Amino acid sequence: MATSTRDELIDQLKNGVVEFDEDAVVEASESVVENGLDAYDAVMNGLAEGMNEVGERFGNGTYFVPEVLMAADALYKGLDILRPHVKLDASQQIRGSVVIGTVEGDVHDIGKNLVKLMFEIAGFEVHDLGKDVPLDKFVEEQLRTDSDFVCLSAMMTTTMVGMPIIIQKIKAKNPNVRIMVGGAPVSADIAQKFGADGYGEDAPNALQEALRMVSSIKELQASATKQ
Repeated sequence: MATSTRDELIDQLKNGVVEFDEDAVVEASESVVENGLDAYDAVMNGLAEGMNEVGERFGNGTYFVPEVLMAADALYKGLDILRPHVKLDASQQIRGSVVIGTVEGDVHDIGKNLVKLMFEIAGFEVHDLGKDVPLDKFVEEQLRTDSDFVCLSAMMTTTMVGMPIIIQKIKAKNPNVRIMVGGAPVSADIAQKFGADGYGEDAPNALQEALRMVSSIKELQASATKQ
């Protein structure tokens, strides 16, 4: 593997996750480190992309919970090796904190966990409430941690309806908090109707939305300081 190119190693990481091949993931991860390649690139474009594909297969019924769990095991094998070598530049330093969880009545947390992973690797402080989280718990945790934004996940239309309730309650307590929603039944239009500030179509998109929202918070704070 010493002569493998960056693209070959990225493909091996991605495919290793999709195919639950822990040995292949470990081998590729070690090669990334040995060859001095970008660990952050390997995590985001290799491991995370593989998990994204696993999520898509789970969504269309090709994969089921056992496959997803095995894929996650492979992902974390690689992450254990690569995370200590992730070097964040000035634009990737810790920019804020986030409260994240799957809304009450919903026990699906695969998508939420991948978004959490993206946030942690990118340098965010993450307060994970888990799954089936009571609506008021999001409000309480945001106030307790003074987090910059809250990320709500739902995989069912029956649980998605709790999102606007949470958003309204959080905004009533702190109108400056940014809120992002995501999950299979959620769309950009629904997010807007719910009053959310952002919509995460998938994990990489959620990370970009988070960066955008944190930037807007900083601009708001800078403007308030000047007044």
